Amino acid sequence: MEALLLGIYSFFVWLIFIKLKWLPWNTTSQVTVVIIPIVALTALILTLNIVAPSSSDVRVIRYVVQITPEVRGLVSEVPVQGNQHVNKGDVLFRIDPTRHQLEVNALTAQLAAAEGSVVELNEQLRSAESRSDSVRSQLELRRLRVQQNRELVAEGAGDRFALEQAEADVAQLEAELQANVAAEAQVRARLGATVGDDQAEVARIRADLAIAQWELDNTTFYAPADGTVINLQLRPGQLATALGLQPLMSFVEDEFQVIALFKQNELHQVQPGDEAEIALKTYPGRIIKATVDSIVWAEGQGQIALNGTVPQTGAEPLPPGRFAVRLTIAEADRDLFLAAGAVGHGAIYTEHGHHIHIMRKVILRVGAYLDYLIVKLH
Repeated sequence: MEALLLGIYSFFVWLIFIKLKWLPWNTTSQVTVVIIPIVALTALILTLNIVAPSSSDVRVIRYVVQITPEVRGLVSEVPVQGNQHVNKGDVLFRIDPTRHQLEVNALTAQLAAAEGSVVELNEQLRSAESRSDSVRSQLELRRLRVQQNRELVAEGAGDRFALEQAEADVAQLEAELQANVAAEAQVRARLGATVGDDQAEVARIRADLAIAQWELDNTTFYAPADGTVINLQLRPGQLATALGLQPLMSFVEDEFQVIALFKQNELHQVQPGDEAEIALKTYPGRIIKATVDSIVWAEGQGQIALNGTVPQTGAEPLPPGRFAVRLTIAEADRDLFLAAGAVGHGAIYTEHGHHIHIMRKVILRVGAYLDYLIVKLH
């Protein structure tokens, strides 16, 4: 752009001073002709860098998910291929479910047995309560007989042997009642240990069964979002572990971010919502419209590592870092495929200096068309 302006300026200088000779071409005019473009271009560029800052470092970033299984087992099926686009919910791989299915079956049987045991305990409790009630009734009657025999013996009209027999029956029934009450208490104790609405043993088995069922369900791993499988080296027969130390594949989501890096003093006029344009090298000659979403007011130099060493700044101060500006792609270009890692250049047009924004737009478009040039020697 600067060269174009200098070319136009040179044409008018030649026309006025050389061709038409409207003004004399002497030392004074020559010095003036040289100074004017230097001062004008310097002022224009400095102003443009404030009201329409540009960045030569625009990046497309996509979320990458490291796919790691939740359960351990041999991989039985990998229905996807590397660099294949999949939709959310598509199957990425399956782990042999045999062991987990057997665990679910065993716990299901244990749960049924435990629930049957609870039913049996309830029956035992009702039987013990019935026996206790029966013994109490008999004991009450025997105690009445003892009282009657004692009165007869005291009056000399009763049989002492009958009294002793009645007292022995009372003692026997009291012992039987104590045994029944103890058995009843034991059954109540087993039934009384509950978790929520379930008996403790049933609740434990039910929890183990839920874990086993969850593991069985997770033997099939589904795509977490729309995206592409990258770096696929997984094959049937490979052992998948749940330790998370070695991902089985990388999954690049369709959702992306576009950021542009600017020097710190370039952003004092930039606000969210400002118009922006970017040009990526993957699309030579194309301008992609965007708006400023936000400025990431943080970068690595603002963080001190957590350790016991006093922070060192070195012999010289660290060079100032750059801040990232997050851009939102306009609706018209939202469906355009932006490759992860694509780079380019761009500009932000602030609310100031609208009359010279055209200069930055022309510069950006010229640079976009220059991306058609592939400069290499082979």
